[in-house]
Formats: sequence, structure tokens, C-alpha cells
Amino acid sequence: MQLIQRDNLLQQIEQAFRINRIVCLLGPRQCGKTTLARQIWQAHGKTRSDVGYFDLERPSDLQALENPDFILPKIIGLTVIDEIQRRPQLFPYLRYLHDEHTEQKFLILGSASRELINQSSESLAGRISYIEITPFSASEVDNEEKLWLQGGFPRSYLLDSHDSMAWRENFMRTYVEQDLVTLGFSFQADVIQKLWFMLAHYHGQIMNFSQLATSLGVSQPTIKRYISYLSGSFMLRELKPWHENISKRQVKSPKIYYRDSGLLHYALGINQYIDIFKHPKAGASFEGFALEEVIRHSRVSSDSCYFWATHNKAELDLLILKNGKNLGFEFKLSEAPKITPSMEQSCEDLNLESLSVIYPGQREYQISNKITVIPLNQIKNLFT
Repeated sequence: MQLIQRDNLLQQIEQAFRINRIVCLLGPRQCGKTTLARQIWQAHGKTRSDVGYFDLERPSDLQALENPDFILPKIIGLTVIDEIQRRPQLFPYLRYLHDEHTEQKFLILGSASRELINQSSESLAGRISYIEITPFSASEVDNEEKLWLQGGFPRSYLLDSHDSMAWRENFMRTYVEQDLVTLGFSFQADVIQKLWFMLAHYHGQIMNFSQLATSLGVSQPTIKRYISYLSGSFMLRELKPWHENISKRQVKSPKIYYRDSGLLHYALGINQYIDIFKHPKAGASFEGFALEEVIRHSRVSSDSCYFWATHNKAELDLLILKNGKNLGFEFKLSEAPKITPSMEQSCEDLNLESLSVIYPGQREYQISNKITVIPLNQIKNLFT
């Protein structure tokens, strides 16, 4: 299968090693973390036969790190530990190695965000750099339509449409039946599976936890906990509302998005590109796809990303706080987006530095002093 070179991410990893000797790659399973780790391994002069590359999905490697003191201090240079959430007790030991063996570097990979970060931040504060690895972005591939339809997971993107849909079906079944269990989450498999498909119809909407809980016959805390599992393992994005001390009443529930458009389309039963535009969720699908592109290229954490909405229907799809500036984004599945009262109000109320309206066209044009319409394929230029 074709290998798509991800030079930008490789550069980010090497740059992170210049700051800290422990670098952690976080991202969903099968998004390409292991491929990147192997490339870094080779770039550091390592071969397959060298000791120091541990894949904790292999029983022999998992067993080898049962007593890390027997092996890790003896490794020279780079050590790679893949799926480290299977051995969370390694984090305090990595702190010891970092402080006592200054010639060693560690590249650790994990498929869970919150639990992994909580574990490592307690023991490795000031010693570790985090890089979130996502599936392919539009700047990394040459077929934007295929990326939107099939999503950015490497195997899903590289297969033809029929095989890609089969891959995504198998991916989600394995994710629920095995991956969530491996991450240590406690849940009812049938409920979380139903929830996953129901959330496809909430994609891009403000969450109604009560409605979901009633539909599934469980409590609201259970729904919130299950959604936290899905977002904590990079399947969903919970976009928090932005609150400011202004007079207008503002929405306080999060919006929910599938982070990968291909998984959304699988859940909605969309098999062909033309079928996206026939579906009632077409606009929401484009919104989520473009929103993820913007957040990737902005290189800000999820804590710096919000939406804004008031009860009198003024709204902004995405607000990013970056370098002390408020940056606004709207996403329009339209041939020629026009200025709206809501755009003008968000510029004023949120003191936006700029508002970029992302659309699937080819021409960039300005519609007011602060508002510019930007083609989807030019998102990468917004943050250079």
C-alpha cells in the first residue's frame, strides 16, 4: 500500500526532541503514529534488530517491560514505547530515567488522550512534549473529495470506496469490542454502539443529553461518561461554548462532532461522494471536516477552541484563541458565501481579529474589513 510521507509531522517530532527528551504522540488507533515512530527510529540510526522498540500490543514486549529496570537503563539513545497506556506504571520510572540517564531519549505513543495525559503530567511535568497525531489532512493528500468522503485514516483513505467502507465498519466494531475495553473503560457495548450511530445525527449540533438519555434508556451522567470515552479516544470532538461577560444570554451546552468525516459517513450510510450533497447532514458534514482542518493547522490545544451562540440565534462556528487574539471561523457549503448579521455581531461582541469563512470554492475574496472568504484548500496558509 502507498506510503504518504508526513514530513511536517516528522519535523515537529524532531523539533520537540530539541526541547524535551521525552516526546509523546497522542492520537486514535491506526492514524499513523506507529509509521511515524518507525521513521524516527530509522532517522536515529536504529534498525529492526536493535533493542529499544517496544510495541505493548505484543505479549513479549509487554512482558519485557514488566520489570523495566532490567532493560530500559541499558538502552543507548532512543527508546520507543508504543501503546504505553497498557503500562501506565512506566511513567514514574521514565521520570527517573530522564533525570538519571541524560543521554537517553524516549518516544512514547498512546491512543487515549485524557487518561494518558493525566498519568504523564503528574510524573513528567516539564520533561515531556505532546504532539497530537491526526489522520491525514487535506494538505497531505492530493484528493480532497476522497478525503472528505472516506476520511483520513490511512487505510480508509488509500482503499477504493467499497473496501474503505468495509474497513470503517470493521474499525468501529473492533473499537467498541476491543479498543475501549483495552483502555480500561467500563460500559455497556450495545448502548455505546447505539449512541455512536445516534450521535451522527447530532453532528454539528448543540448536545441535548436529556433527549439522548431518554432514547437509550440510561441516565444523563451515563451518556456524558460514554461521550467522554469517545472524545477521550479521539473519535469525537466536544466543542465547548465560549462565555463572556456580555448582556446576551449564551448557550452553555457543548457541540458534538465526529472527528473523522469518513466515520461520520459510515454511520450515516453515505457511500459515494455525490451522496453527501443529497443528505440532510451535508452542511454539517462539511462544517466538521473543515473545522478539523482549521484546528489541525492552527496547532492550538482543544482548550483554545470554542463555539459561540446566543439564545437570539447569533452564532460563530469556531473561535480560536491564539497568541492573545480572537480568531473567528464560519464554514459554509456554498458557492459564494455572503456576509450575515450573525457574522457582524460575532465580530463586534467577541472582538475578533479576523473572521474567515471557509467554503469549498477556489477564489479568496473579502466581504468586509474583518471578514474574508477562504477556499478550503487554502486553510494551511492562514497560520503560516
